[in-house]
Amino acid sequence: MAFLVSPGVQVREIDLTNVIPAVSTSIGAIAGPFEKGPVSSVTTISSEEQLVSLFGKPTGSNFEWWFTAANFLQYSDSLRVVRAESAILNAGANSGILIRDNDHYEASFSTGQGSHGEWAARSAGTWGNSIGVDICGSARAFSQQLGSLNLVNGAVAVGALQVTVDDQDATAATIAAGDIIRFYTASAIVSVVNGAITVASKTLTLDGGTGALAAGQRVLGAGISDGDEVVKISSVTSQSGSAGSVIGVVVLDKAITVANDVALVLSAAAGHTAVETGNVEYEVTSVSGEVLTVRWLDDPAGGGIQTIIPDNSLIRRRWRFSDLFDSPPGTSAWATANGRGEEDELHVIVYDTTGDITGYDVDVAGQRTSSVIETFGAMSKNSAGKTTQGGNNYYPDVIFRTSDYLYWTDHITAGSNWGTDVATGTDYTLVSGVTKDSLTGGTDDYSVTAGEIEIGYDKFEDTENLDINLVLGGPSSGVADTVAGHDTHVTMITALCESRKDCVGFASPYRAATVGITSNVTATDNVKDAFDTCPSSSYMVFDSGYKYMYDKYNDVYRFVPMNGDTAGLCAYTDTVADPWYSPAGYNRGNVRGAIKLSYNPLKADRDILYKARINPVVNFPGQGVVLFGDKTAQTKPSAFDRINVRRLFLVLEKAIATAAKYMLFEFNDEFTRAQFRNMVEPFLRDVQGRRGITDFSVKCDGTNNTGEVIDRNEFIGDIYIKPARSINFITLNFIAVRTGVSFSEVGG
Repeated sequence: MAFLVSPGVQVREIDLTNVIPAVSTSIGAIAGPFEKGPVSSVTTISSEEQLVSLFGKPTGSNFEWWFTAANFLQYSDSLRVVRAESAILNAGANSGILIRDNDHYEASFSTGQGSHGEWAARSAGTWGNSIGVDICGSARAFSQQLGSLNLVNGAVAVGALQVTVDDQDATAATIAAGDIIRFYTASAIVSVVNGAITVASKTLTLDGGTGALAAGQRVLGAGISDGDEVVKISSVTSQSGSAGSVIGVVVLDKAITVANDVALVLSAAAGHTAVETGNVEYEVTSVSGEVLTVRWLDDPAGGGIQTIIPDNSLIRRRWRFSDLFDSPPGTSAWATANGRGEEDELHVIVYDTTGDITGYDVDVAGQRTSSVIETFGAMSKNSAGKTTQGGNNYYPDVIFRTSDYLYWTDHITAGSNWGTDVATGTDYTLVSGVTKDSLTGGTDDYSVTAGEIEIGYDKFEDTENLDINLVLGGPSSGVADTVAGHDTHVTMITALCESRKDCVGFASPYRAATVGITSNVTATDNVKDAFDTCPSSSYMVFDSGYKYMYDKYNDVYRFVPMNGDTAGLCAYTDTVADPWYSPAGYNRGNVRGAIKLSYNPLKADRDILYKARINPVVNFPGQGVVLFGDKTAQTKPSAFDRINVRRLFLVLEKAIATAAKYMLFEFNDEFTRAQFRNMVEPFLRDVQGRRGITDFSVKCDGTNNTGEVIDRNEFIGDIYIKPARSINFITLNFIAVRTGVSFSEVGG
């Protein structure tokens, strides 16, 4: 403490409340090939629903891994998942991008990644081929009012109406499949369509009635929306007077055609008074030349269209998803306030093209609102774009941060200056139509090798930043359904758990050891032989086979490995008791969701398995499927050959080691040693009171912290534990005695 050099009061606060913290005991971990999801990164899952959402449904190729994870989640709400990386997901072809570990715009190419032009799926797999994207980059693309179009009825074919539209494919009046159109009478609307001003004189009225026409001003009129670049003045080559003057030649940013003597108003929008024919909207299903095939939007089958389309009608076309937004893209408030260009906004819609993602049926003409999976509105094309709250609004960044389905890869070709930080007076390149992308090229590959699975499990090696307790092995054959592949897989998980020393691994025998085997003798030999090749370790737990369960996602029954359930029973035991209780037996060892077992060991079989470090899973009549053993894979007879003792010491070691870190850099004197004892002993008394240990002793004094230890800057605490043992064998002695004999005489 600092010394006072003048009178005063110094207040100090000393914290002697150190306690042993609670530590997690029920976090699972698994690596395997999944349908979708991030590759080679750790993702935390809390439910089966979330497993489906992030990693897809089970398939005929990956169901063993999938249901191992799902079965564990029946008992626990915390599972860390790594999608193992197959070679095909990183084959070096330019069909898409694979972004690992959320690296921003990582350009590592993958043949398994669905992609199209400006987008790539967030993860590899055929699921990405269901994704469609619409980019609406301008008010014109959002909605247009088209005039001077001759509409001719066609024949009703397969419930759809064909309409011939004169000049519908002109630059400023393009109608595309998926657009929504509505028809108007020709006499009630002022036309503004592609063409050039060719008449010698036009009456143009300035905003407010004063001032001369100038480049950059907007010309607005009936049917023209504010911000529509089709009517911005590019230059004025001849003019006289001011308000109301007759102009000789006005060159517009985009050519338009107007009728004679039509009044155009600068910078002031005017509404139209068009009359709708029946107030009916139609969806364009296809475009061939100038022939549109349309259908009544409210009739998914396309039938029941009776409306007569009059000749010389006008069309209002809109983007099929325009009703999901409050307004068309324009100039953001940030760009206006900071002088950073005009027309910087765009909208993006992500939708399901097949129904595989949303579960909705997709009709013959394309997508409906029900198929939309993500909506991104009013994002900025400016790389420095901000929201009104000051957040990043640049659309590639927004997509990267918030999309669950896509990565942005490039600007659309027509957006030549998108992504730049432009100044006032500069427009972002006008893209008149909606850009429609459908992802393709996504492929599945579930043929992962043992090495690729091991790379997935390697992601769990970081003990400082990643907390796991129960490592699920899934199907034990990493290469093929053989004993050799089984041995490779189990050895790899054993090495992980032995290296971390804070978790337990769980493994089942390879599939062919029990599935399809009708003889218990053969199955017993197969299981024993398989595990005989695996190393001895108190950090591993072996079970005896597979369970038969219902796959509700594919409406089939499947055999799946039991290690997910065995690990799950440990997590369940943590919930209803403590980690140092045995997860086996009738009280806590009941397996969920099992219809039957691939191999139901009898008493003689169980004797062989238990001696071989294998915990039998047994289907008892009237009792259900039960984990009927609590051995670890340690060959040496000791307390650590039981699951409850191994997990007891993991809890004690982890909790006390976590608290002991706060002794670092303190003095190794009796005060510090007393602090350590006073911290550890109450914790151990609590564990003793909860039946985890029968007795303990903490030694941390001058006898084990000698001068030599202190001089080496070390600190030693010896903690002696007598672990509680689970009952594995019960002997009941029934003794018959004569009537006249006292029990005290024979009971001694």
